[in-house]
Amino acid sequence: MVWLSLDTQMVENAAEEPRVLCIVQDTTNAKTVNERLTLNLPASTTLSKLFEDVAHKAGYVNGTFDLFFFSLSVLSQGPLDPSSEMSLTESGFEPGKRNFLQLSDKDGEQPQIASVSDSGLDDRQERFIGPLPRDCTVGCSSDYSSPSYSYSSILNKSDTGYVGLVNQAMTCYLNSLLQTLFMTPEFRNALYNWEFEESEEDPVTSIPYQLQRLFLLLQTSKKRAIETTDVTRSFGWDSSEAWQQHDVQELCRVMFDALEQKWKQTEQADLINQLYQGKLKDYVRCLECGYESWRIDTYLDIPLVIRPFGASQAYGSVEEALQAFVQPETLDGANQYFCERCKKKCDARKGLRFLHFPYLLTLQLKRFDFDYTTMHRIKLNDRMSFPEELDMGPFIDVEDEKSPQTESCTDSGAENEGSCHSDQMSNDFSADDGVDEGICLDSASSTERVLKPKSSLTFELFSVMVHSGSAAGGHYYACIKSFSDGQWYSFNDQHVSKVISLTITYVYYMFFCFNSSTNAYMLIYRLKDPSRNAKYLDCDDFPEHIKHLVQREKESEEQEKRQREIERNTCKIKLFCMHPVKMMAMMENKLEVHKDKTLREATEMAYKLMELDGVVPLDCCRLVKYDEFHEYLERSYEGEDDTPMGLLLGGVKSSYMFDLLLETRRPEQVFQPYKPGEVMVKVHVVDLKTDTVAPPVSIRAYLNQSITEFKQLIAQVKLSAETMRVVLERCYNDLRLLYVPNKTLKAEGFFRSNKVFVESSESPDHQVTFTDSLLWKLLDRHGNTIRLFVSLPVQSPGTNRTICQKNLSLQQGSSTSDSQKSSDTSDFEHIESPSPSQEPDSSSVSAVVAVDNRELENRIRVASGGSGGGTYSDPETQFPGEERSDSEVNNDRSTSSVDSDILSSSHSSDTLCNADSGPIQLANGLDSHSITSSRRSKANEGKKETWDTAEEDSGTDSEYDENGKSKAESYYLYFRAEPYAQEDGSGEGGQKCVLVHVDKRITLSAFKQNLEPFVGVTSTQFKVFRVYANNQEFESVRLNETLSSFSDDNKITIRLGRALKKGEYRVKVYQLLVNDAEPCKFLVDTVFAKGMTVKQSKEELMPQLKDQCKLDLNIDKFRLRKKTWKNPGTVFLDYHVYEEDINISSNWEVFLEVLDGPEKMKSMSQLAVLTRRWTPAQMKLEPFQEVVLESSSVEELKEKLSEISGVPLENLEFAKGRGTFPCDISVLEIHQDLDWNPKVSTLNVWPLYICDDGAVVFYRYILQKISQLVLWDERNELMKRESSRLLKTGHRVSYSPRKEKALKIYLDGGPVKDPGQD
Repeated sequence: MVWLSLDTQMVENAAEEPRVLCIVQDTTNAKTVNERLTLNLPASTTLSKLFEDVAHKAGYVNGTFDLFFFSLSVLSQGPLDPSSEMSLTESGFEPGKRNFLQLSDKDGEQPQIASVSDSGLDDRQERFIGPLPRDCTVGCSSDYSSPSYSYSSILNKSDTGYVGLVNQAMTCYLNSLLQTLFMTPEFRNALYNWEFEESEEDPVTSIPYQLQRLFLLLQTSKKRAIETTDVTRSFGWDSSEAWQQHDVQELCRVMFDALEQKWKQTEQADLINQLYQGKLKDYVRCLECGYESWRIDTYLDIPLVIRPFGASQAYGSVEEALQAFVQPETLDGANQYFCERCKKKCDARKGLRFLHFPYLLTLQLKRFDFDYTTMHRIKLNDRMSFPEELDMGPFIDVEDEKSPQTESCTDSGAENEGSCHSDQMSNDFSADDGVDEGICLDSASSTERVLKPKSSLTFELFSVMVHSGSAAGGHYYACIKSFSDGQWYSFNDQHVSKVISLTITYVYYMFFCFNSSTNAYMLIYRLKDPSRNAKYLDCDDFPEHIKHLVQREKESEEQEKRQREIERNTCKIKLFCMHPVKMMAMMENKLEVHKDKTLREATEMAYKLMELDGVVPLDCCRLVKYDEFHEYLERSYEGEDDTPMGLLLGGVKSSYMFDLLLETRRPEQVFQPYKPGEVMVKVHVVDLKTDTVAPPVSIRAYLNQSITEFKQLIAQVKLSAETMRVVLERCYNDLRLLYVPNKTLKAEGFFRSNKVFVESSESPDHQVTFTDSLLWKLLDRHGNTIRLFVSLPVQSPGTNRTICQKNLSLQQGSSTSDSQKSSDTSDFEHIESPSPSQEPDSSSVSAVVAVDNRELENRIRVASGGSGGGTYSDPETQFPGEERSDSEVNNDRSTSSVDSDILSSSHSSDTLCNADSGPIQLANGLDSHSITSSRRSKANEGKKETWDTAEEDSGTDSEYDENGKSKAESYYLYFRAEPYAQEDGSGEGGQKCVLVHVDKRITLSAFKQNLEPFVGVTSTQFKVFRVYANNQEFESVRLNETLSSFSDDNKITIRLGRALKKGEYRVKVYQLLVNDAEPCKFLVDTVFAKGMTVKQSKEELMPQLKDQCKLDLNIDKFRLRKKTWKNPGTVFLDYHVYEEDINISSNWEVFLEVLDGPEKMKSMSQLAVLTRRWTPAQMKLEPFQEVVLESSSVEELKEKLSEISGVPLENLEFAKGRGTFPCDISVLEIHQDLDWNPKVSTLNVWPLYICDDGAVVFYRYILQKISQLVLWDERNELMKRESSRLLKTGHRVSYSPRKEKALKIYLDGGPVKDPGQD
C-alpha cells in the first residue's frame, strides 16, 4: 500500500530529529469532561501544524480556540499564532522536556465541536503523532491503524452516537452493567413502558424512575458523559459507597432483586424472570436400580469454573467449561448415596441438567478464587476462548425438557467474587490497556464458518464485561455490540469509542499477547429469534410519559447550561480587608462577581462579604488593587465606580496575578489616591532620646523621586527634612543610609514595598560614622531582638533559694583552661512526657521557694535595675541604652534566617507615631502596622521551625569556655523580661511565666545566666527546653550557640535539674523483654559520660532503677546493649569504655536486659543470637532462647540449636528472621516466606548477613510435617488468633484479606443509622 510506505518514511525522518512533548489541558466548557491531550511532535513542526494536530486530537474545528503556554514566566506573551510557520523550537518549546499548554476559548466563544466531515483527515492519511509503536507501524499511543483492522481513538458523542458515564470514584463496575442494560433493547423498552406515579413514591428513592431518567439521558443527551449520582442515591448509597469496591455480577443480582421488589403488581413484575431466568435439574441417580432423585432450580446466570479444583490446567473454552458444568460426578466409597428404592447405600451419579435457557443468557467466568495453601484471594488469568455465536443445543436435556416440570425453588447461584477500583486506567483496548489473550473470540471469518441450520438455541454475543487487574482490585469496562447497526463499541466510563470490524477478534486473540491482567469476566448472549428480537425505541415512538420526561430533562439541561454560562462569566478573585473591629486582623475571602457588575456593585458585595454592615458606613469603603505577597497597594479606582469589573480586572480568568483590598476610613478622613507606578514605603520613626522605634506609617512615592524630595514627603509627619536621616532596610537587617540628595529611589534599591527608618533629632550622633552611631546600634538591636515566652518551674516551699545577683545584660568572657571547654553534646534532646520521677531530688538540686507575682516583679525590677533604668515603657518599643563593644557592632548580620518583617512586629505595638497628627488626614486603610502585623503573623504560622542536631563543631572549643563565654572579647547584649499571664490558662499549679525580649545573638549560656534571678537557682541547676508547635519539647544543651534559630513568640520551658556538663550525654534506658508481647519498655532517663566504663554506668543506674522502677537488681544480673530503634544489638561488656570502645551520642538509647543466669558474653569476638523454634505439627512458635557462638560458623550455630532442642543435626533447618525485632511472622506463612536452610558456611555472608548481636534465627525439625487443618473452622480460628497476636506487636498481617463492605441496595431510601454512632 502506497500510503503505508509514505507514512513509514515520514516516521523514519521524524525519528532522526529531537521531539517536543506537548501536554495540552482543555480548560473550556465545550465538553462535559475536560481532557488532557498529549502530543509528541518533531521539533521542526510548525505552529500552524500544531494547531491542526490539537484540533484533530481534541475534536474541535481549527481556528475556534486559543493555545497559551501554561507557564507564569511566558503567560504574558498571549496566545500562540495559529497561522505562524515558525517551528516549535523557534517558538519557545523545549525538546526533551514537557511543554504545558492551555486550550481556552477564543474571543469569549467556546470551541466548535468538529463533525466527521470537518476533520478533513482520512484515517489512512493521519499524521504521525506520538512515539513510535513497538512494531514500527504508523500510529500514536492511542490510535492504531492497519490495512485490515483499526482501533480508533476516543470519539465524540456526535461520532459514536453514545454517551459515557462518569466514574464517581470506584463505580466502574456499575457503569459497565448500566451500559449493558441500556444496550439491551428488551430491557430498555420495558423500562420505558413503565410509568412512574409521583403520588405513590418519592422520585429520589425510586430506582426504576432514576434508571429511566438515566437511560433517557444516555439516548438523548448532547453531553459526552453524564453522572450516575442520582441512580446511586436511589440505591440508598452515600458518597462513601462510591469508594467501595464491588463485583459486577454481585451488583447485577442485587439490582435485579431490587427491581423485582419495586415492580411488584405492575406489568414489569415478571420482567427479570422473562428475560434472564433459566431452569435446571439437580439430580442423583442410583447406578444399581436407576432410581433418580431430583429437584428443579432456577438461575439468572451460569457460573463457569476456569480451572477445576486442584488442577493445574484450565478449561480452554466456554464450551468446555459448560460441558464440565453438566458433567456428573460419581458418589462412591465413603460418599455413597442412600437409595430409597434399594434401601441401602449405593454408587450413584450426581449432576445438573439444563431444562430451559433464558432469552438473555449470562455466563460468569469464575476468575476469582481462594488459595487455601497461602490463604490469599487470587485471580485466575488463564486464557478462555468464547464464540460470537454459542449453540446451547448440546447442553439441553431434551427428555427432561419434555417431561412435566414441577415448581422450582430459586437457587442462590454462583459465588459473588471480584472487585474493582477507580477508573484510572487507559482507555479501551489500546496498547497501554494491557488487554491480553485471556479473552478470545472465534476468529473464523464469515466465509469460513460452516453454515448451520437455524436453531432455537443459538445465542449471539452482544456484551463482554472485562476486568483488568488482580484479586485485590482492578477496573471494569464493557465491550458491547449495538443491535441497530451491528457495530461493537467500547464503554469505558466516560469514554465511548468505536471498535471497527475484526478488531475484537484481533485485539483479544492475537495483538495483546503475554499480558494476562485483563480478562473477560461476564458474557451476555441473546437468543437469535426473529420473533422475539426487539429493536430500540426511537424518540418518536416513546410513550407519552417518556416524552414529557424528555422535555423536563431538556429544560433542566438548558438551565444547567445557563448556570455554567454564568459561571464562565464570573470573576473570582481573592479579597482582603483589615477589619476595624476584629482585632485589626487581615481577613481573607473570595469575591465572586459577574464581569458585567460595576465597581460600585462589587464594593457593596465585598462590604457584605466582609461583614462590615453596622461597623463602617458603605461610603467609607472602597476596593483597590492589592499585591498581598509584597503587601503593596498597586492602584485605586477613582472615578470608575460605573466601570464593569471585567474591564477593571482584565477579563474572566482562572487566576489573577493580583488581589483586591477593601479599604476603610473614618468619616472625617479622606481616601489617599494610589496611582500606578507608585511604590509603598513603610516609615518607622526612630527616637534616640527614648530609644524607641515607632510602628510603620505607610506613604507612597515614585521611583524617580530624589532623596531630597522623598525627605520632604516624609516631613509631613511633623519631622524636619533638614536634619532627617533616612535608613533603608533593603533585605533583612541590611541597613543602608540614604545620604546622596540627588540620587533617585530606584537607584537606591526601592521596589514595590519598602521599609525605611527616619530620625530627625539635632543630636551630635549625625557627625558619627553610620556604623558607629547610636542610630545604627538601635536599629541593629531592633532587628535582632526577639520575643520569647518562658514558663518557669513550679517551686517547692520550704527550700533554700540561690539567686545570682549580677548584671543581666552583661556577657563577659574569662580565660579558661582546656578542661573548661564547652559541652560537646548536641543541641536538643527529645523529652517525651515529663514526670515527677524525672525531676531531680533535693540532694542534687538547689531547690527554690514559691514566690507570688509581686516577688517575681521585684526580681524583674532588680534585674532591670542592673541594666540601667528602674522603669520601663512598652518592652516592644523601649530599648534602654547600654554600651556595646565594636565586636558587637561589627557582628555579621547575614547569618540570621528570620524575616525582618516578622521580627519588627514585636517592636511596634503601643508607642505609635500618630499619622492623624500630621497636616493632612489620610486614610490608607493600612495605617499603623496593620498589614505588617497581619503579614508577620501569617509568616510565623507558616514558618517551619528547624533545629541543628549535629555534633558540636570541634573548632568552638578554643573560642569559648565551659560557660559558653567568649575568651577573646567582652560585649553586651540586650535582655529584658516582664511578668506574663498566660491567656490559655495553661500555667497550672502556680507556674509563673515571663515575657522575655532578648537579642538572639546571645549565647545559651548567657541567656541562662540572665534567667537565674527568675528561676531562683544557678544556671547549672536548670534546663532549657524549646517547645514546638506540636507541644514536643527538646532540650537545648549547647551553651556556646546563640538563639539565632529562635523567632518571635517561640515558647521555652524551664525545668529544674542538673544541666549536662562537658562530655555528658543524656541517655534513655529501655528494658528488653524478648518473650513479652511488648518487648520494649521505657525505664528511666540517665546521664552517661565520656571515659565512664559500662560497669560504672550500671552502678549509677541501679539506684535510679530501684527508686523509680522498683527494680532491685544485682550488678551481675543484668546487661546493657545497643538499641537501634526496636532492635537489640551489641552486648556491652563491663570493661568497655564509652567513647573509646562504644560510640556514644546525644539522644542515645540503650537496652537493659535482665539475665536468667551468669553472663555468657565474655569477649567481643563472641556472637549472641536469639533463636526461636517453630513446631509445624502444633503450628506454633516457642519462646526465644539466646545462643552464644564463638565464631560465625553455620555449623556451630546448628550444633548449638541441636544441643538446646534435641533435634538431630542432619534433620535441623534454620532461617533468619525478617523485619524489626521480634521478627514476628504468621505460622501460616513461615514455612514459605522464609529462606530455609541457606547454602552458606558462615553467618556474615548473603543471604544471612549476621554480623552483630541480636539477630533472630528460626529453626525447625524437617521431619515434622505441617499440621493439616482440613476443617475450615480450625483454619479460620487460627487465622483470627494469629491476626490478634501480630496486631498486638504492631506487625503487618499480610494474609488477612481486606474487609469489604457488603453490597446492598436499600429500597426505603437508605440504611437506618444507629444513633449511638454519633
